[in-house]
Amino acid sequence: MPRDGVVDYTGGHHVQLLRGGDDLFPSLIEALSVARRDVWLATYIFNDDTSGHRVAEALIAAAQRGVAVHVLVDGFGSKAWIPALRALFSGAGVRFEVFRSLDRWWSYLQPQQLRRLHHKLCAVDTKIGYVGGINIIDDRFDIHHGWSTAPRLDYAVRLDGPVVVEVEQVVRALWLRSHLGRDWREEIVALARSAHPMRRTLRVLRQLRRPDGDEASRARRTLQALPPVRAGLVVRDNIRQRRGIERTYIQAIMRARERIDIACPYFYPGRRFRRALERAAARGVRIRLLMQGKVDYRFAALAARVLYDGLLARGIRIFEYTPAFLHAKVAVVDDHWATVGSSNIDPLSLLLNLEANAVVADEPFVARLSHDLDAAFAASTEIVAPPLKRGWRAWLTRGFVAWVANTYLRIAGITGRY
Repeated sequence: MPRDGVVDYTGGHHVQLLRGGDDLFPSLIEALSVARRDVWLATYIFNDDTSGHRVAEALIAAAQRGVAVHVLVDGFGSKAWIPALRALFSGAGVRFEVFRSLDRWWSYLQPQQLRRLHHKLCAVDTKIGYVGGINIIDDRFDIHHGWSTAPRLDYAVRLDGPVVVEVEQVVRALWLRSHLGRDWREEIVALARSAHPMRRTLRVLRQLRRPDGDEASRARRTLQALPPVRAGLVVRDNIRQRRGIERTYIQAIMRARERIDIACPYFYPGRRFRRALERAAARGVRIRLLMQGKVDYRFAALAARVLYDGLLARGIRIFEYTPAFLHAKVAVVDDHWATVGSSNIDPLSLLLNLEANAVVADEPFVARLSHDLDAAFAASTEIVAPPLKRGWRAWLTRGFVAWVANTYLRIAGITGRY
């Protein structure tokens, strides 16, 4: 098996970089228009705007052609629009589910509700897949800040090839778990009354399997022997792959020899991640971090900025992106490794939320993403002095941020220091 740490690569892909919804939505709608068998889509936000309606119409059109269309949204991220989405999909044949709904006040008192579905995934006919950080919302609209003239900076990839099997299996498992969680009594009765209850139970269990099954693992060889383009899917869940994305990042950083570019709006890595960056910088690796300059959540920006002093002291360059909101979660290492996905580099993404990143080992793709990131860095403001000066105020601020992060994790059931 071609293992590279926690990533299982397969070869023979076509991978297309998509910048923002302006690229993603037309591509997704085109793929939905030719769907013949099934569609599995999961997203944190499915907004009730023009872009959301265009995607919804394409999903409905596919369902009305007889395609089995499954849509899963997060109960917090899409909370305001769930009634509208139910009404839109009701009677249209789209099988709509909500991950951890917050429709009752006592739902907010449950610690597991802090663990959200943050995926942005879609699989069409097990042939075409989408992975990235782009929610189904207009590029120029922010839920908390309204409309802007410039589109947010965000990315996704379209994948054609074997890894789409894994994308589908991830969405399928979560959709079915959400469905069974809502209708578990009815499902148990249906299983018991069926002509072959054991056979039907086993079929449901097979549908719930994780994406490391036989179908996703077959015909794998060494990474070097795989045909281009080599790609893999790495997920973070609360079952067996709790720190998969974090380990993938750290391993790539540890192997870096020339350069590391990371774009991430919410950046508050743990000690192991920071130590890997510091050691890479000490080896002479050029490291650039692209952070948000146009702030959407003040505490998230503060959490990143309390780290600036230590990072700058080790020669790590920091840029803040100011032309628009930054939502990209991407990285490139040297000339051969890149990741595009939903995972931020903070406690929520690395330890709590369900996340998914595509990892691509292909020099032309890395060059394409690097060229786009170079333009983003050029349009940003480089931070040459930390915004928090040394002294008791900076010390108290760092301590406060660390206390909030660790308290939040403990409430969610995560023990130990981050």
